[in-house]
Amino acid sequence: MNKIRVYELAKLLGKNNSELINVLREMGVEVKSHSSSIDMDIAQRVEESVKKETAAASEPAKEGGTLYISASDSVGDIAVKAGKKGAEFVRILVEKGFMIPLSGVPDESALAVLSAAIGSEIVREAKPEPPEVKAEPAREKKSGGKKSASSSASGELKPRAPIVTVMGHVDHGKTTLLDFIRKTRVTDGEAGGITQHIGAYKVNYNGHEIVFLDTPGHAAFTAMRARGAGVTDIAILVVAADDGVMPQTLEALNHAKAASVPIIVAINKVDRPDANPEKVRQQLSDYGLVPEEWGGDAIMVDVAAKAGAGVDQLLEMVLLVSEMAELKASHTAPVEGVVIEANLDKGKGPVATIMVQQGTLHRGSIIATQTSWGKIRAMFDDTGKAVDSAGPSTPIEVLGLENVPMPGEEFHLISSEREARDIVSESSRKDQDRMKARGHLTLEEMYDQMQTVEAPQLNIVLKCDVQGSLEAFHSTLMKMSSDDVGINIVHEGVGRISESDVTLATVSDAIIIGFNVRPDANAKKLSEAENVQIRMYSVIYDMQEDVKAALEGMLAPTLRENTVGQAEIRASFKLPKIGKIAGCFVQEGTVKRSLKTRIVRDGVVIWEGSLSGLRHFKEDVREIAAGNECGMSFSGFQDFRDGDIVEAYEVLSEKKLLDI
Repeated sequence: MNKIRVYELAKLLGKNNSELINVLREMGVEVKSHSSSIDMDIAQRVEESVKKETAAASEPAKEGGTLYISASDSVGDIAVKAGKKGAEFVRILVEKGFMIPLSGVPDESALAVLSAAIGSEIVREAKPEPPEVKAEPAREKKSGGKKSASSSASGELKPRAPIVTVMGHVDHGKTTLLDFIRKTRVTDGEAGGITQHIGAYKVNYNGHEIVFLDTPGHAAFTAMRARGAGVTDIAILVVAADDGVMPQTLEALNHAKAASVPIIVAINKVDRPDANPEKVRQQLSDYGLVPEEWGGDAIMVDVAAKAGAGVDQLLEMVLLVSEMAELKASHTAPVEGVVIEANLDKGKGPVATIMVQQGTLHRGSIIATQTSWGKIRAMFDDTGKAVDSAGPSTPIEVLGLENVPMPGEEFHLISSEREARDIVSESSRKDQDRMKARGHLTLEEMYDQMQTVEAPQLNIVLKCDVQGSLEAFHSTLMKMSSDDVGINIVHEGVGRISESDVTLATVSDAIIIGFNVRPDANAKKLSEAENVQIRMYSVIYDMQEDVKAALEGMLAPTLRENTVGQAEIRASFKLPKIGKIAGCFVQEGTVKRSLKTRIVRDGVVIWEGSLSGLRHFKEDVREIAAGNECGMSFSGFQDFRDGDIVEAYEVLSEKKLLDI
C-alpha cells in the first residue's frame, strides 16, 4: 500500500506539522514525528476532515441561543461549552488576527468573533480580571541545547532561524557539503565573490533562513559547551556511504548526544560505486541511532554533496526539526548571545565572531563578556558587508573590544563603559575563585556523594591501546552495572587520551579510564585546568576493583536497627515538678539515655522518642546495665502502664556492597 510522510501531507493541506500531528492523534492515529509515514487511506480521511473543518469555519453564522461563560474561561473552556473543538476556535481567532492560545482568556472583540462563528451570543457573566503575573526566579542557563521559547526575556517571541553544526569523520565530506550549501543557498542571493570568513553564515531555503556554524570540529563544539554556552540547535552527522562508521564518527556522535541536541544523519557519497548506505544505517543503529524507516526516530538522508543530490531534502529536514522544536526569540528583549571565535588582528585589534541569541544588537552599543568588554565600532555580516544592527540567530563579526574573549563566553548589553569594566573585573575574580574550588568527580570522592536519585550513574570516557582491550574493558564495565547503580560509557575509542576526550569528560562530569595509553601534553594540561580525573591502568583487575569501590560509594547505605537494651515497667510514681516516673527493671543489654527509645504494649509500639531522665536510686546516670532497677521518664509521654516494655535502640548505617 502506498504511503506518504506527515510533513509531505501537511504541505499539501497547507498546515504545519504540529497541527497535522494533532489531527491524526484526534483520529486515533499515533505517529512519532513529522517524518513518520501513514497509509494513503488515512491521508484521505485526514484531508476530508480538514476540508470539513475549513468549510464549517467559513459557513455563515446560524442563529441560536445565548452561551454564558465565566470571567476566567479560556478559549478551550468556551469551546467545550459550545460543543466545539478547541483547535477550531484557535484557528478561527488566528484567521481574524487574534493570536490567542487555547489557554488564553479572550477579550470582548475575540468573543464577538467566536459568537459569529457559532451563531450564538457569548456573554461573559463578569469582567475577567487580569491574570496574575508571577515573577520567575532567575535560572542558570543549561550547559547545552537551545534557549527555551519560554525564556524570561521580555518582548514578543517570534520564530528564529535554527543554528546547525555539521560534524563527522575526516574526509567524509563535511567541507564539501558546507561549500555546496554556502555557494547555492547564501541569504539574499549574492552573485559571486562570497566573502564568508567569520565561522558562521546564513543560507536561505524556500524563504527560510538556516544558520550554519563552521566550527573546526566536534572538539570545538564541546569546548564551547564546557564554558556553559548552548549555541547549537541541530547537529548534522556526516557519514560516508563508502566508508561507514569510523572512530571520529562515533566521537562526533557522542559529543552531539552529550549536548542533547537533535541529530540528522547525512549519508554522503551515495553516488560512489562502492557506496552502501544500508550498511551505514545498520552500523548507526548499533549505536542507538535507528532510522525512521526501520521504526526508529533518527532522520537519515542520502546525499551526494559534490553533485548536490539530496541536499534540498537535507535542508528540508533541518527546517522540519526546527519547526517541531518551536525555536523562538525576542527582537526587543535585552541583548544577549555567545562568542563563537575570536582573534587578535594586527590592523584591526581584537576581532570576535558572535552569535546574537536574544534582542537586537546595534553598532555603537557597549557589550561585555566574562573576560572582555568594548564599544562596538563596526559590525560585519557573514558576507563581509558592514551592518548597523543584528537580531536573533544572526552571526556577526565585531570590532571594538578591549581584548580577545574566549569562545563560548556569553555577552550582554551594558549601559556604560564604567559598568562594563566593573562587570569584567568582578567576573574575572569569580572565575578565579571557581577554578580554585572547582572539581569534577573522582573515584575517591564517590563514597562521599551518596546520590539522592533512584539510580545513580558513573560516567566514563574509556580509551584503550587496541580494539581487543577496548572490548574486554567495555564488557567488564557493563557487567558491573546494576539496577541500584549504573555505568554510562559516554565515549570509547582506541589510541591516546586526547584534548577532545577531556572536553567531553568535562561537560559530561565523567572520569577518564585508560588502559596502556597516556594523555598527550594538551590533554594533560587541560585535565589539570578542568580538574578532570584520568585513571590509567595496565591490569584490568585493578580497574575493576577501583570502579567497584566507586559504585559502592554511590549506593545509599543500608540502615539497620540494633536493639541495645530492654527493660520492663513494673511500677509508676509521681514526683512533684517532674511528673510520672516509670520504675523499671533492665532485662537485657544496656539502657542508655542517649539512645532512641520506644514503648511496646502487647507487641504493639505505642510511643517512640527519647528519655528525658534516667536514675539509679537517687543518682542521675547515663546508662544502666541488665539486672538493675532504675527510674525512667520519657519526653512528652506519661501514658505508660505496668508491664510495658521499654526498648533502647540505635540505627546503624552500613555500606552496601555489590556482588560483582
